[in-house]
Amino acid sequence: MKSDKHIEPPLVSKGVTKSTLALILVSFAVAGLALGIGIGSTGFDSLFNAVNDPIALQIIIDIRLPRTLGAWLAGLLLGLSGALAQGLFRNPLADPYLLGSASGASLGVAAMLLLFGAGADVSSLVFKLGLNGAAFLGAILAVSLTLLLSRGVQHTMRLLLAGIIVSVVLGALTSLSTLLEPQIVQTMQSFLLGTTSFMNWSSVLLMGSIWSICLVFTWTLSRALDALSLGEATAISLGLNLAPVRAGLIGALALAIGAAVAQSGLIAFVGLAAPHLVRSLVKVTHDWLILLSSLMGGLLLLTADLLARWLSAPEELPVGLFTAVLGGIYLLKLMYTRNMNRESL
Repeated sequence: MKSDKHIEPPLVSKGVTKSTLALILVSFAVAGLALGIGIGSTGFDSLFNAVNDPIALQIIIDIRLPRTLGAWLAGLLLGLSGALAQGLFRNPLADPYLLGSASGASLGVAAMLLLFGAGADVSSLVFKLGLNGAAFLGAILAVSLTLLLSRGVQHTMRLLLAGIIVSVVLGALTSLSTLLEPQIVQTMQSFLLGTTSFMNWSSVLLMGSIWSICLVFTWTLSRALDALSLGEATAISLGLNLAPVRAGLIGALALAIGAAVAQSGLIAFVGLAAPHLVRSLVKVTHDWLILLSSLMGGLLLLTADLLARWLSAPEELPVGLFTAVLGGIYLLKLMYTRNMNRESL
């Protein structure tokens, strides 16, 4: 008779504790932040000349440093959103964009571009702020529309179906916008593939504040997520009031994903892969899962941003390409490993 030991996921590490993993993720992030200020169109020359060259110093302080920090913070928000979505829907394949936030943000950007016309100066600070605001507002309105169609937060399946419908409809409207004004396709493509080139200190302050608020708020609801993971009937029997808990979690999810998408565009797979990577390394409840997934998401997006800026320097590749390729390879490997484990039972 076969032993039950093979049922345990093979990737679970016995030697890594939760605090050790957190320390490792923070250490790698610090190293990535230090490396990020040296990567750019002028290479490491700006870093070496920063002491004597005010222009080189300005490049580091006003461009590279906020961009690198912004990429890390956007990843923090995406990782946190992924842990929330998977816990909320009790599905390890749940994506933080499930409630229509991605399509809403895309439509908001398209509407902004249509409003200002193809001749708008997309490099101006005012226009960048307008695009970020339009994306954030579009994401929040899309989630609100999903909640309206699902008649609240009582039924998980109804929420998912409403989110799919909203995503499809708003995605079609975004495509229609590009047909009406083909000149906006290039700017829309940059947003849809993900970019960190618009990051500035305002972006860093905004995302840092929202991440702190969402982290503290969701940590207070971590026990509720643990109960919800056992099933709705069990959670109710434990005295959990599902409606306000779901409403709070969805509100935090919408706020986090809206802020990330508004600043960095649509970054694929980070929110989906980060919780999986954490679970493959340590066994955690949701209080630690939220924090570690957030740190893992920050490291993933920071690494992808460094690769996008370095591999084709002085040009740069869309950061979303790297997250999609790397995340897709990881999830395919995960699916293959799980299928092999099931066949061996």
